[in-house]
Amino acid sequence: MLKRLYSKFSQDLGIDLGTANTLVYVKDKGIVINEPSVVAVNTKTEQILAVGHEAKNMLGKTPAHIDVTRPLTNGVISDYEVTEKMLKYFIDKVHESGFSLMSRPKVIICAPLEVTEVEVKAIEDATLSAGAREVFVIQEPMAAAIGSRMPIQDPIGNLIVDIGGGNTEVAVIALNGVVTWKSTHVAGDEMNRNIIQYAKEVFNLYVGESHAEQIKTKIGSAIDMGEKEEFPMRGRDVMTGLPKEIMVSSDQIREALRRSVEAIINHIKMTLEVTPPELTADIHERGLLITGGGALLKGIDKAIARETEIPVRIADDPLTAVVRGTGILLEEPELLKEVTMPSARNSR
Repeated sequence: MLKRLYSKFSQDLGIDLGTANTLVYVKDKGIVINEPSVVAVNTKTEQILAVGHEAKNMLGKTPAHIDVTRPLTNGVISDYEVTEKMLKYFIDKVHESGFSLMSRPKVIICAPLEVTEVEVKAIEDATLSAGAREVFVIQEPMAAAIGSRMPIQDPIGNLIVDIGGGNTEVAVIALNGVVTWKSTHVAGDEMNRNIIQYAKEVFNLYVGESHAEQIKTKIGSAIDMGEKEEFPMRGRDVMTGLPKEIMVSSDQIREALRRSVEAIINHIKMTLEVTPPELTADIHERGLLITGGGALLKGIDKAIARETEIPVRIADDPLTAVVRGTGILLEEPELLKEVTMPSARNSR
C-alpha cells in the first residue's frame, strides 16, 4: 500500500550513469537531463560548486582549492562520495517542483558488463543515499538494445556494440540475456588521449582533453571520407612553454585514432569467434547495431562492416539509446524483472 502511494507521487527515473555523460529519463516526460559526469568541489569546504556542463567548463582552469573530477572511471564509481552528491543533485533537480515528502523515486540505473558485486553494491548504495526508494541495476548493452527496439526476447542473435566514454562493450543478446560478450577500456576517452599523445609526439604540443575531444568531434574519422578537412589545434609548445596554434588535417587525426578503432574492431571479431554458430548465422543475416557516443565518429560503421563482413547500422540517436531503454523498462515491469541484475545488497 505504502509502495503504491509513493509511486503515485514520485517521478520514477531511468539513469544512464556514464563515464562521460549522465542522462536522466523521467517516466511520462522523457529525457530531462543530459549533462557531463563532471563535478567541481571546493576542497576547503567540501561544498559542490558545479555539476555537469558548468563543471566541465572549469576543467583545467581552476585554482588549487577547486577540484574538478569525473567520479566515474570506465563506467564504474571511482569516487563514491562525489558520485552520491552528483546523483542527489540530478534527482533533486528532477523533483524541484514535486512533493518534498513523497518524492523518493524508483530508479533504474545502468552498469557495465564487467562490473563486480562490490561495484554493483556501490551503485545501489550511492543511488539510495542520493534519494531513491528502490534501485534496479541493468547491464548497459541490454538497456541500449531495449532502447533501440531490438527483439531481445526472441531466440535470435542480436549483436550490439556500445561505444561509450570509458568502455566499449560488445554483446550478443538472445532470450532476454547476454550470451557472449567482450569489454575494453578503449572508447571515447581513449580516443581523446590518442589525439593528445599524437599532438605531443608529432607537433611538440600539449593539448587539453576538452580541446582534443572537440577536434575528434569536428574532423575525426575511422576511414578516409574522401574530403580533407582542417581544424586549428591549440595548446602549449613543449619547447618554449608558449601558446601555439597549428592547423591539423582529418588525415592526421584519423592516423591518431587508428589504433583505437582497430582495437574496437578486434573485440567485435573476438566476440563473434566465441558466439554459438546458430546465433552467428542470425548476426550475419541481421548485422550489428552501434550505440553510444563513439557511434558518432565518422565512418565507424563502414570501418567495422569492411573488417567483419557483416551489415552495420547506427542506432537512431545513439547517445540516448541506453537511457531510452531504462525509460521503456519503467513502463514494462515484467521485462524489468527479467533483465535486472541480482542485488548485491541482498547477497549477504
